[in-house]
Amino acid sequence: MTGVLSSQQLEGLIADGAIAAEPPVRAEQIQPASLDLRLGHVAYRVRASFLAGEGRRVADRLAEFEMHRIDLSAGAVLEKGCVYVVPLMESLALPESIQATANAKSSTGRLDLLTRAITDGGAEFDRVPPGYHGPLYAEICPRSFSVLVRPGMRLNQIRFSGGGAALTDAELRALHAAETLVDSDPVIEGGLGFSVDLEPAMGTLVGYRAKPHTGVIDLDNIGHYPPAEFWEEVHSDRGQIILDPGAFYILVSREAVHIPPGYAAEMAPYLAMVGEFRVHYAGFFDPGFGHGAAGGTGSRGVLEVRCHEAPFVLEHGQIVGRLIYERMSEPPRTLYGAGLSSNYQGQGLKLSKHFKPV
Repeated sequence: MTGVLSSQQLEGLIADGAIAAEPPVRAEQIQPASLDLRLGHVAYRVRASFLAGEGRRVADRLAEFEMHRIDLSAGAVLEKGCVYVVPLMESLALPESIQATANAKSSTGRLDLLTRAITDGGAEFDRVPPGYHGPLYAEICPRSFSVLVRPGMRLNQIRFSGGGAALTDAELRALHAAETLVDSDPVIEGGLGFSVDLEPAMGTLVGYRAKPHTGVIDLDNIGHYPPAEFWEEVHSDRGQIILDPGAFYILVSREAVHIPPGYAAEMAPYLAMVGEFRVHYAGFFDPGFGHGAAGGTGSRGVLEVRCHEAPFVLEHGQIVGRLIYERMSEPPRTLYGAGLSSNYQGQGLKLSKHFKPV
């Protein structure tokens, strides 16, 4: 089996016991090309982020780094600037032919809520090796906002693959010729490049910057919070902005992106030499993203940008990342945005679903 596993194949893994959970996996967790993971009932406040390391268990490392533990059963606040590890309800018993990759969900990334999967024996975040048998944990570090969480909340997701999924640049050019992956001339080098939009068609609003001192966000509250209480508007009338070190921004891609039904994509950072900033936390694009949206022209990609050590001038059209397209093992039965709770299909510049529409 090659390629990214689709929803119906994930159902097969669940039926075979390769994906187990307590309580059992719910239908709404299964996405076209990924599975949402649920928080368990306890969070461990730890001194620092860590990986288990070869031959070691996360539970043993928790005993080494734990400061205190928090019962999530009635809801609890995870505080900005702290690091937590939460056992997930799901566990894996993968066959040797299947590997997995995790990532934060879109709404998680747009809250600057750094969420990464860790495993027993793991030497990398968000990577699950072929044949892995064991529990899953989420490391959670709220960067901009403190958040209220409860058991069962879904902050990250996991994608399963039989290998051989990523397209070469030549295959990507051929796919663009057949399917029109972006609404502009493609920049294809190690994936499909995308750039930042700092010259909006109307007005001067180009993005949002997280305010440094805000209230708590209850992740169950949808369309609830006034954006002005948590975000500053970022305006530009000359196609550039200066990123401040340590600040978090929501921006949008210049290109409208299309993911055809037989493919998925993962957003990867661009070359470090283009600037000292990170352009994403959440990076999965499901089959059907932008497919048929806005008359078939695709959907913009929202950029979650954090500047690092020095102020940096970001200019309109600057390449800031790339999409790695992957072939599906089978087309999923349901596409992104087609009968699913898809908050970001046909999006432009948009905050997470927790905020009232601007």
